[in-house]
Amino acid sequence: MKTILITAYAVNPLRGSEDGMGWNYITQAAKANKVIAVTRKNNRTDLEAFMANTRQDYPTYQNISFLYFDWPKWLLFWKKGPLVSMIYYYMWQLSLAVWLLRKGVEYDVAHNLNFHNDWTPSFLWLLPKPFVWGPVGHHPRIPANFLRPYGKKAILKDRMLWALKWTFWNLDPMLRICRKKAANIWCMHDGSRIRLNLTKGYYLHPSIAASATEKSHNTPESFTVLSVGRFVPLKGFDITVRAFARFYWNAPVNVRPTLKLILVGKGPYEQYIRYLLSENGIEHAATIIPWMPQRELAAVYKRSSVFLFPSHEGAGMVVAEAMSNGLPVLCWNNYGPGYIVHQNSDLKVPYQSYENSVSCFADKLSSLSTNREYYHTEQQLAVERFATSLDWNMKSQQLKEFYSKAFNLKAT
Repeated sequence: MKTILITAYAVNPLRGSEDGMGWNYITQAAKANKVIAVTRKNNRTDLEAFMANTRQDYPTYQNISFLYFDWPKWLLFWKKGPLVSMIYYYMWQLSLAVWLLRKGVEYDVAHNLNFHNDWTPSFLWLLPKPFVWGPVGHHPRIPANFLRPYGKKAILKDRMLWALKWTFWNLDPMLRICRKKAANIWCMHDGSRIRLNLTKGYYLHPSIAASATEKSHNTPESFTVLSVGRFVPLKGFDITVRAFARFYWNAPVNVRPTLKLILVGKGPYEQYIRYLLSENGIEHAATIIPWMPQRELAAVYKRSSVFLFPSHEGAGMVVAEAMSNGLPVLCWNNYGPGYIVHQNSDLKVPYQSYENSVSCFADKLSSLSTNREYYHTEQQLAVERFATSLDWNMKSQQLKEFYSKAFNLKAT
């Protein structure tokens, strides 16, 4: 049994997204390895409390030990806002590697787990053992016509962030060293492989996963469209609302009372989303639910018919959650959700003009709601894709292969 040193900036079993992924990857790695996990000190209380309360349910805990590293509190006062937080993360990675060098931890393979972006480097290559990096990726550049509804500020913010990524990809010598020194790099989509200019030493597979659950039990008498996420331009909720509205008003009058839209989330653009619901005359058919515990969200998945997710992001944990419940996923044909769903799915919409895109999403909703054979085919594809690629229980084997390849490469 190998010992894996995993560094994870964000790890918390009580949260979702990046924190939840960090926790799940560590526990999956511990099924076949000893794991020394290093994270920030602010994660310690929740980790220790959760493990104490659930130890009897998880025998793999005996394979996990945690170390906690952070800068002194008096150096954290300036850590505010996404840009400064990213600078802190960069420096945390560097100082962590130096700290681990001095600490003399014994292990076989070092794994830099998160944040999951391919444009800020890890510094674990400073350590003397094989180093693996990932899963890493990035959000694709959002076409300007899909940012315009959110105003010039949203366009400027997105382009500034893209310029920052470009700078790291092309000018940061530490990123080049990280890429060269890594024995294996886990790319969450092909866009990452292309950006990092990788021809070998990489592993291509989605980063997201979910726990298996019973598939959705939908009735022909109702058709509920679900979308989950933060109300920000990246998630494309304007497309969600406008596509549902077009689908709703094109449906026969007697069918409309059975058509429902559920939006789960919150964020700075919530009032704009509410305005769009009103402007399109569908407030009566739509429900906005704030963030909720995972157990309650699972119940919402089960009473939904389709997951509408026109997000421009490079991943999407909620896509795996929806598919674990047997929901067809309607999304962009991109490096994010478009790569995650089944390759044979007909529910991947190509980027085109704004109006044509809305119409295409609406037409897909119409086909799903009226053609039961079409719906069943897409549902089966979602179930198949989840079972073969997105179940958390599969990640332990994937990690085992990921580590073994790196360890064997170093040994030769």
